Amino acid sequence: MDALSGFAGSILWWLFFFYLLMAPQLQFRALQASRAKLLRALSRKRNSTVITMIHRQESIGLFGIPVYKFISVEDSEDVLRAIRMAPKDKPIDLIIHTPGGLVLAATQIAKALRDHPAETRVIVPHYAMSGGTLIALAADRIIMDPHAVLGPVDPQLGQYPAPSIVRAVEKKGVEKVDDQTLILADVAEKAIKQVRDFLFDILKDKYGEEKAAELAEMLTEGRWTHDYPITVEHARELGLHVETDVPEEVYALMELYKQPMKQRGTVEFMPYPVKQEGRR
Repeated sequence: MDALSGFAGSILWWLFFFYLLMAPQLQFRALQASRAKLLRALSRKRNSTVITMIHRQESIGLFGIPVYKFISVEDSEDVLRAIRMAPKDKPIDLIIHTPGGLVLAATQIAKALRDHPAETRVIVPHYAMSGGTLIALAADRIIMDPHAVLGPVDPQLGQYPAPSIVRAVEKKGVEKVDDQTLILADVAEKAIKQVRDFLFDILKDKYGEEKAAELAEMLTEGRWTHDYPITVEHARELGLHVETDVPEEVYALMELYKQPMKQRGTVEFMPYPVKQEGRR
């Protein structure tokens, strides 16, 4: 009897361990299925190819360790593949939620989006900073939530903004700066010019050459900090064409990209109670 109880206990322990191991994966698969269903509905509604690039922390696995995401070369490969497979006569809706990332990857995505023959629309439900803004500017239409933000696209070298490196050398004087800093300043100048030239190229057809040059300089010169939020109102003041009719399905989709679970939530809310018919 003791041996049988021990065997049963062992089986229960292994089943419990298997559940701990597999439950997060099963939950993630169910989440993926819900996302796919919503994307299909949005695609039918807008008669477009819908692509998402949503960077949140995701906690997957037994220990729920968060994975931090940004625009990577892998992202550019996936988005380019999706754009390449999209019907040439159908619009593309690209939903972006990102803090930014690699200039190389963002540039590739922006160029592919710009070159799509049909209309392209970038939808920003919350924020598209840095490289995300670069991609948004390549689209025919930018659709933002009224409280969403874009950001400057000045390139970063390590932990420092390229414009700040150049200015630091100019203020201190070339003769007082070591060779390594001079080399860094040279690379910074090239990085700024490269991003500025690319911005001008993707903006000139929509805004004209004069306005495109102005926008390209403003967004790359280091006028603001790199995390400066460019609101809808500010974007319009700068001369950017921005709309605010974000489809409701996009907000529902964002609910399926939850941040990792915490021991105690920092934000909670109670929906306003709606009276049920027939009850008072």
